[in-house]
Amino acid sequence: MVKAAVVFGVGADAGLGAALCRRFAREGLHVFASGRTPERVAAVADAIRAAGGSANAVPADVTDAAAVEAAFDAVGREAGVPELVVFNVGNNRFRPLLEMNGAFFEGLWRVCCFAGFLVGREAAGRMVPAGGGTLIFTGATASIRARPPFTAFASAKAGLRAVAHGMAREFGAQGLHVGHVVIDGVIDGDAVNSRFPQLKEKLGVDGMLAVDAIADAYWNLHRQDRSAWTLELDLRPHKESF
Repeated sequence: MVKAAVVFGVGADAGLGAALCRRFAREGLHVFASGRTPERVAAVADAIRAAGGSANAVPADVTDAAAVEAAFDAVGREAGVPELVVFNVGNNRFRPLLEMNGAFFEGLWRVCCFAGFLVGREAAGRMVPAGGGTLIFTGATASIRARPPFTAFASAKAGLRAVAHGMAREFGAQGLHVGHVVIDGVIDGDAVNSRFPQLKEKLGVDGMLAVDAIADAYWNLHRQDRSAWTLELDLRPHKESF
């Protein structure tokens, strides 16, 4: 079987998920791009193949356990057990606490935390018996600090961070390198540039994290020697105050 990577949370071509797919493909891995929108993941896979890489699209709703299992099964049929899995799923919605209903709060938790548990469980169940590999979760500033009106989002991302930390301690000795990356700043991707173009102007040159630079950091995590593994890595622009 070929060496493979799976990226969950692939959307627009200018987003982090797509950048991760391209980075891993450049290293010779067969990449499986997974996201909720079939057209978007297909476009990312097509672009990688057009550039000489190897990729497949695997659409999936990762809040559904059966869909996560089916996605890993599809990867297994094509490439066996992946050596690298990234959970990059997120849904940063915000609302003042007193304007939140239960569905809003639970919805963020399902996407940002519960889905991470489902992907992590399925990945560990397959990768550990095969000798291990790398599992990376994408975090945010909210993973370690809650501020209104992002309280629901922060609770979900903090929960995901706990999943990552618990998995690292449970499976590290069995060869699974679990990493949690805190993206402590604004990503220069499709989500911000299409919805909040004025924010990029306000932050100025070097005020946002470049998706390709983030992808480099994820690849470096995967390539670490097991004698010096990183559990948590925080990334921010040099201009970002923290």
